[in-house]
Amino acid sequence: MDIKREANIRRETGETEVEVSLNLSKKGGYNVNTGIPFFNHLLEAFAKHGGFNISIYAQGDIEVDFHHLVEDVGIVLGRAFTEALGEKRGIKRFATSYMPMDESLVRVSMDISGRPYLYYGVELENRMILHFDGTLIEEFFRAFVVNSGITMHVDLIRGKNSHHILEAVFKAFGKSLSEACELSEEEDVPSTKGTLD
Repeated sequence: MDIKREANIRRETGETEVEVSLNLSKKGGYNVNTGIPFFNHLLEAFAKHGGFNISIYAQGDIEVDFHHLVEDVGIVLGRAFTEALGEKRGIKRFATSYMPMDESLVRVSMDISGRPYLYYGVELENRMILHFDGTLIEEFFRAFVVNSGITMHVDLIRGKNSHHILEAVFKAFGKSLSEACELSEEEDVPSTKGTLD
């Protein structure tokens, strides 16, 4: 199957500027710079463990709040995956990944369905990790699923350390998304409807 599976999406508002370059036909090689160190760390874990060839650049009004930038990265990342997947012919579509990190265990399940939905069952005992508010991650994922048309369930099975929990979430997110995007031997759209829009 010879299809181009790449995208370059740029979005600029009065609050942020975000650019994502993605190539699903190539493995590995990532570069992340958002100006928020812990968010960089999470996105790097996502890219590394998903095996994505991806560049994520973002800047914005982080001196006011991290919310705008974190959410807007989710928007642009979701749009990049939508464009790179095209008609979604031949993709595996479904994937589930369990990820342990020390005392934490999380599960991420997804369906590249064309129907955006997020269940986010992650409660953090301590929401602040240095200067980063861990509750912003739900907003990131909501923006991602709305703009990618993906159904995603994120479940914290057990865990106490907020850093460990969120890092495990992003590793599982990367693994699940990578598997769901993989091409199978089938060349049609994996749906009885014949479309995933």
